[in-house]
This record gives sequence, C-alpha cells and structure tokens, in this order.
Amino acid sequence: MRAIGGLWRWRHNPLRRTTDLVEAWVALGALLAILLVAPVIGSLVGSVAQDSMQRSVREQRQSRHLVTATVVRELERSPLDLDAETASRETLTRVLAHWTAPDGTDHRAPVMTHLSTPEPGEHFTIWTDGHGRTAARPLDPATATTHAVLAGFGAAVLTAGLVEGARRMIVWHMVRRRYARWDQAWDRAGPDWGRTGTGS
Repeated sequence: MRAIGGLWRWRHNPLRRTTDLVEAWVALGALLAILLVAPVIGSLVGSVAQDSMQRSVREQRQSRHLVTATVVRELERSPLDLDAETASRETLTRVLAHWTAPDGTDHRAPVMTHLSTPEPGEHFTIWTDGHGRTAARPLDPATATTHAVLAGFGAAVLTAGLVEGARRMIVWHMVRRRYARWDQAWDRAGPDWGRTGTGS
C-alpha cells in the first residue's frame, strides 16, 4: 500500500525527481512479487517436495519389512545405541535378539526394544531391509506431507526475503547516488552560496 501511495503522491508533484518515481515503482514491483510470485514458488517447491517425499515413503514401504524378533538375552544399555527417530520419550532396552529375514536367513544382533523388562524368548517387532539388516521405521505419509508443507512455506518466505532484500539494495544504491549528486551540487555552488550581494 505504501508503494501505491508513493506512486500517487509523486504523480503530478513538481518536486518529484526521477529517482522518487523509480523508488516507488521498485516498491510496487517488490510488493507484487511478494504477494504473487512468492506463493507460487512456495506452492511449486511444496508440490515437488510432496512428490519426492511420497515416492520415498512408497520405496521405504516396499524395501522395509516388519519382522518378529525373539529376545535371546538383555544387554547392558549403551547411550550410543539410542536411535533419535524411535526413542522419542519412551525408554528403550538393549537386547540380543534373533529373527528371520524376509529372504529366509537367520540373524542375531543387538537391537533396541520397547520392552521394559525383556525376558529370553519374549517376542517383539523390528524393521529390517530385505536382507534382514535392521532399518529405521519407514517414513509416515502424514510426516512426509508435513515436511513438504514446511519446505513450500520456507521457499515462499525465502523468496519474499530475497525480493525485499533486492528492493532495499536498489533503494540503498539510489540513495547513495542521490547523496553523491548533492555533494557535487554543493561543490559546484561553492563556499559562498547564499552570500551574493552581501559584500563579503
């Protein structure tokens, strides 16, 4: 609104300089870019991110399998074994477990489980790849959508910031040129400006 007001104010003003009009047009262009271009870019980035994330969800769902593991024995807890994705607020216990992979091979390895007091022979589920190696839980479609929305919003905000930064840079250069011209004009006027006819 300030840009439109600036254009209207300078329309027929006799004191209007070319730089004033250019500054108002730059402000209007930046406003239109922020209101129109930034949301379009955000939408495009969000859409591309959504397609990519949902493809990743489908690939993870196909390549990762939920298998039943059996507790062999409880192991000492190690802070390095905590998985930030699965730990959340729940207490995890480290156990030596045995499971059969989707390809039929047997596996025995230390894993983390949500069982509070695991007993030998107790069953729990873990995610593995096709060869039986432990893997992280597949990405949830809702979480993927949330990431895509955040990516789109971030792209829109970044675009708006870049447009505003460019506008400020242009105005800053214009103001510097304006001050440089004033300095030149004062230099041409000389130190006796305004003293004509005073006898000094």
